[in-house]
Parts: sequence; structure tokens; C-alpha cells
Amino acid sequence: MNPKLKEKIQESLSAVLPITAIVLVISIFLVPMELGTIVMFLVGAMMMVIGMGFFQLGAEMSMTPLGEGVGVQISKTRRIWNVILVALAMGFIITIAEPDLQVLAGQVPAIPNMVLILTVALGVGIFLVLAVLRILFKINLATMLTVCYLLIIALSFFVPGNFLAVAFDAGGVTTGPITVPFIMAMGVGLASVRSDRDAASDSFGLVALCSVGPILAVMILGLFYNPADAAYTAAEVASVVTTQDVAREFFRELPQYAGEVLMSLIPIVLVYLLFQAVTKRFKKRQNVRMGVGFVYTFIGLVLFLCGVSVGFAPVGTLLGSELASSAWKWLLVPIGMLIGYFIVRAEPAIQVLNKQVEDVTSGAISASAMNRCLQIGVAAAVGLAMVRVLTGISIYWIVIPGYAIALILSRLVPKIFVGIAFDSGGVASGPMTSTFLLPLCIGACEAAGGNVMTDAFGVVAMVALTPLIAIQIMGLVYKRKMNKAAGTEAVDLQDDILELEEAEL
Repeated sequence: MNPKLKEKIQESLSAVLPITAIVLVISIFLVPMELGTIVMFLVGAMMMVIGMGFFQLGAEMSMTPLGEGVGVQISKTRRIWNVILVALAMGFIITIAEPDLQVLAGQVPAIPNMVLILTVALGVGIFLVLAVLRILFKINLATMLTVCYLLIIALSFFVPGNFLAVAFDAGGVTTGPITVPFIMAMGVGLASVRSDRDAASDSFGLVALCSVGPILAVMILGLFYNPADAAYTAAEVASVVTTQDVAREFFRELPQYAGEVLMSLIPIVLVYLLFQAVTKRFKKRQNVRMGVGFVYTFIGLVLFLCGVSVGFAPVGTLLGSELASSAWKWLLVPIGMLIGYFIVRAEPAIQVLNKQVEDVTSGAISASAMNRCLQIGVAAAVGLAMVRVLTGISIYWIVIPGYAIALILSRLVPKIFVGIAFDSGGVASGPMTSTFLLPLCIGACEAAGGNVMTDAFGVVAMVALTPLIAIQIMGLVYKRKMNKAAGTEAVDLQDDILELEEAEL
């Protein structure tokens, strides 16, 4: 086996193992499950581990260099209209290629799938243009985000209540495993040609702004479509008796996911071929490596999405339903927080973000520190989501104060933490959130007799929100330590000067 692939699979195992263990413990003590259901769950976990390993290596070999290359070429383009057209096309194509968007479109039947997909893709394309122009013209990210989120909050008062949570969720699911590696690498490429001190901090923030586009786009769409009939079809646990039944269930779904991922990757491959034909940027050896990377990405996403959808999602629905129906329904809050704490490490794009942060900051912000902050943030988000499911609290009471705190913090922390924090929000709400945490909330909401559209939807939005606050708090701690260190150095320097003067006397 490729040593690098083996290393990635081992990292994936350490990420998926805790959440698997939690579900198994719950099945023993709180929600007894049939043996067939457990086997389906374990096979899904195994596919996730292998799939995540392939995906991470594939994204590193193909999506990252392609994104960086596009970013560098855009930076060298003198004609601003060329920059705008390329960024708009990239955002549009990459978003259509995002598998998570297909999942969201299928959950909102009140709007035709293609209408929703094209609208969201256009929103991402427009905001990717704004994100690129921000880097090129050195516009302050905190100011742009403040204006954007104030616009979102103002518009939200005109959106039908049943559609509001779906609109906020759209911003999270759109920045998934296909979009994030490309857009983040594009930001690094854009900033790499600059030599000023803000280049590193400006390389972040593209994902943050691209998460705003879908929210606004879906809100505007909600003004024209009647979302009252929108419904979510919960995943059901397959009835299996033998191991052959288990294999049959997964093999039955594999072609569907293979087709979806293939259709998602084809536009990216076409972009790569066109980019290479025009720029001749990559040498023969690099082209071969990127070709292998695309194959690895395809294999990884097929295995991951099939495993999480067939094995994990039905169990999430079952757990939520059974816990909410029991006398200990309030255990959903701590259990949800525990699941949220560990599930964020199983998101494929999280590891891509953490590695890039560590590389860009030369280890000043470590991947382990990022993981801990994101885990705490997502745990809080899932806990709040479960409180909403059980009480029916409006999402307004969480989202508006949450974004207000995040925007205030953006004025107090170092610039690089603003971009990293808002990027983290989009990255944290990936396929694990939409295919396990959302079904968990759906199952609990239906069992508790709540309104699925207003009470269960919104968990993706909250998972996207809390890292904004957690990472920026880490930024405040980092700033305080740096100021303390600078103060200590100043005192030491002053002492040295005094000692020198005394010696001269």
C-alpha cells in the first residue's frame, strides 16, 4: 500500500473510531438495536475510514495544486473583467459539482431541484468574485462580513418561517468536500504573489464569503416559492438478516453514488484540462500525479458518501427517534454534544483546512489546536440544536446573537483568525453533519411531535456558526499571549540596557 495512503487511512480511523464507539455504547445501554442494524453501521464506518483516507490524499494531489494554480493565474491577470468572469465561472462550476448540494435539493421538494442548484451556484459564483476582489484590492474581511451578515439578518425577516432554517443550512452544506479544497487552495494562490505582511491572513476568507452567497440566494428564492410543502424524507434502516443482505444493500447503492460523484468531478476535470491547455502550468509528472489524485478523490468520495448514507444516516434517525420517545429525552442534549465533539474530526474537509492553517502559519496555529476549538464549537452547536428540537425555540434566538458576537470578535482578534474562523464555519458543516446530525435531529423532532422544518432544520447552520466564535476566542488567547511575550521581551531589553549602563559607570 502507498505509505502516504496508509497514513491518511490511519488518521481517518482515529477520527471515525470515537463516534463509532459512542453509538455502540448507546446501543447497549439506551437504544437496543438489531444485530443487522449494527452490522450495517459498522460496515458504513469501515467504508468511511477507507473513503476519507483516499479523499484526503486525492484532494492533496489534485484539487489543491489546481486551486493554487488558478489563484496564481488570476493574480497575474491585469484585466479586471477577466478576473470577474473566471471567478464567477469557477464558483458556479465547483458548486454544481458539490454532492452536499444535491442532498439539500432533494430535501426541499417545494422548489425544483435544478432551480435550487442553479440559484445556489450563482450565489456562490457572485460571492467568490467578491472574495477574489477583496484579496486583490486588500479590502478588510471583517468589514465585508459585517455588511453581508447584516444584510442576511435584515432579509431574514421577510422569508417564510418554514423556509428560514433551510436557507441558513444552505450556506453550510454548499461548502463541502469538493468545494473547500479547491477554494481554499485558490485563496493561497491568490495571496502567494503578494509580499506584504497581510498576504497570509488574506489567503483565508474565500470559504467564509462563499458561504454567504447560498444563504442570500435561498432566502431570495424563498420569497418567490411557497415552501409550505417542503419535507424531509428520513433515511430508514434497511432490514437485513445475513451478511449477504448487508453486502447487497451497499452494492445496490454504490452505482448511484458513483454516478453522482462522477458527475460532480467531471466539471472539475474539464476545468483542469482547459486550464492546463491555456497556461501549460503543470509538467508531465505533475499531470500524472493530478490524474491519480482525481481517481483517488473519486474512490474516496464514493466510499465515504455510500458508507455514511447507507450505514450512518439511518442509525442517526433511529437514535434520535428512540431517545426522544424515552423517559430520558433530555439526554439528547449531552449525547448530542458528545457526538458533535467527535463527529467534526470525521469531516473530510476539516483535515484539509487544519493542515493548510498549520502550513500557512508555519505551525503557529497547530492542527491539533484547531481540532480542539472546532470540536468544542460543534459540541455546543449540537447541544443547542437538541434544545431547539425539544423546546421549539426559534432559530432567531440563536443565530442573531451568535453572529453578533462573531462579528464583534472579528474587530478584536488578529486578521488571520477572522478568515480562519469564518472559513471553519463553512468547512465544519460537511457531509457528516448533513447525513448524520440532521437525521438525528429529524428523528428526535418527529418523535417529540415538533415541526421538522422549523425545529430540526437549522442544525447545519448552528454547526457553521459556533466555530466562528470558538476560533476567534482562540485568537484572543493567542493575541494575549503574544502581547505578554512582547511585554516580557521589552522588560528584558530594558534590564539589559540598565545593566550595560551600570557596567559603563
